[in-house]
Amino acid sequence: MNNVAEVRGVYMKFGSETVLKDVNMDLKEGMIHGIVGRNGSGKTVLMKCILGFLRPVRGEIKVFGKRIGKDCDFAPDTGMIIETPGFIDTESGRANLEYLRRVSAKKPGNMDTEEAMRLVGLDPKSKKAVGKYSLGMRQRLGIAQAIMERPRLLILDEPLNGLDNQGVEDIRRLLMDFQKQGMTILLASHNPLDISLLCGQVYEMDGGVLRSR
Repeated sequence: MNNVAEVRGVYMKFGSETVLKDVNMDLKEGMIHGIVGRNGSGKTVLMKCILGFLRPVRGEIKVFGKRIGKDCDFAPDTGMIIETPGFIDTESGRANLEYLRRVSAKKPGNMDTEEAMRLVGLDPKSKKAVGKYSLGMRQRLGIAQAIMERPRLLILDEPLNGLDNQGVEDIRRLLMDFQKQGMTILLASHNPLDISLLCGQVYEMDGGVLRSR
């Protein structure tokens, strides 16, 4: 099984505080990988380093064989939800996705905005402004944005936050469907059930130290 991403000896500091300490990780192709840990343990920082949003002070990260920060600035062929997705509150969900599509690099095989919204349980014909969305609806829209370019790697930080029970079931099923299609997923969740149901490989982050369970 090929590695989609490799993290080797990564350290990250903010001022005098070391928030990642010699982190090593392999993301295997076609697997769902989970990260568990308390708030502030370093999970989100690690995800941002893999994506290229933060540069570690030491170590190397490769995504699809490209060294982040050297061969490319940001992780290629990767969709993500990191923290609360940001949208234009005065526009509809569909208008937001279409705007994001225009400013991103298109590639063959992208799904259209209607398909992406329907997959996550949103009505693409609705004119409702995102500012009037519930937290769960915003989360669904964020997932639609993450998947609409059909990335080979999906990095999701607490993607099921704010969803009702049916929404959680819908998104779990969607992620498992994507895995069956060969997508690789890295998922952080506080819900042990999400981790146990979805993840074939689980890591635990504590005080910036990552260990395999």
